[in-house]
Amino acid sequence: MDISFGQGILLSLMAVVVGIDFWLEGLFIFRPIIVSTLTGLILGDVKIGLLAGGLTELAFAGLTPAGGTQPPNPVLAGIMTTVIAYTTKSTPEASIGLALPFSFLMQYILLFYYSTFSLFMAKSDKYAEEADTESFTRINLMPTFIVAITYGIIVFLSAYVAQDAMKALVNSMPEWLTHGFAVAGGLLPAVGFGMLLKVMLKKQYVPYLIVGFLFASFIQYSNLLPVALIGAAIALVDYFNPKNAPIVQKGGDDYSDGI
Repeated sequence: MDISFGQGILLSLMAVVVGIDFWLEGLFIFRPIIVSTLTGLILGDVKIGLLAGGLTELAFAGLTPAGGTQPPNPVLAGIMTTVIAYTTKSTPEASIGLALPFSFLMQYILLFYYSTFSLFMAKSDKYAEEADTESFTRINLMPTFIVAITYGIIVFLSAYVAQDAMKALVNSMPEWLTHGFAVAGGLLPAVGFGMLLKVMLKKQYVPYLIVGFLFASFIQYSNLLPVALIGAAIALVDYFNPKNAPIVQKGGDDYSDGI
């Protein structure tokens, strides 16, 4: 399947919007599950977008920016996993392995921007001291504009201009290499979820993890909705358990007006 010029433009515009959201961390529409679904919608294949989005979301579940550090870019991973699966007819598991270089590329571009934009801080401080609100606003909006344009250009070049080269590369791969990418792509969600658990898992929640694993792995369902509802019910029971209510200290001297 080919990507038309119009679809390439729409993908670029979408990348500009979700790229700004990733830069500002505003609405979190930059998550792969949303980005891949929108990509599938633009390409006319929502199913492949949902499959690629679910797989990529799990792989990137434990990766989030912290301070000046940048993980592999989830926007490019979500878009290119869907684009590669759509154009080359490869599985989403194999496509996510092929999409990772694009994610790494955007990661290093943003790291470069972080270092470069620090040069603007001296002028920004100067405008703030002079109360020059117009110049202050302009110099602070300029990095967002540069990042947004970069997202649009990178996605247009990767998804539309390079689609023939990508198809030729995938078609030239031997079967064992394609199978290797599929196996690696299938393992990535487990790696992402493991990284998330390393940060969030507490020992008192291990029983819930075991129960959830048993329900999801050994009981047959037509879909995962029952497992999600069981998880939501357990979470509500735990949330409303009075034993888990936070202890409020009365008469403390370290607080003023509740702050």
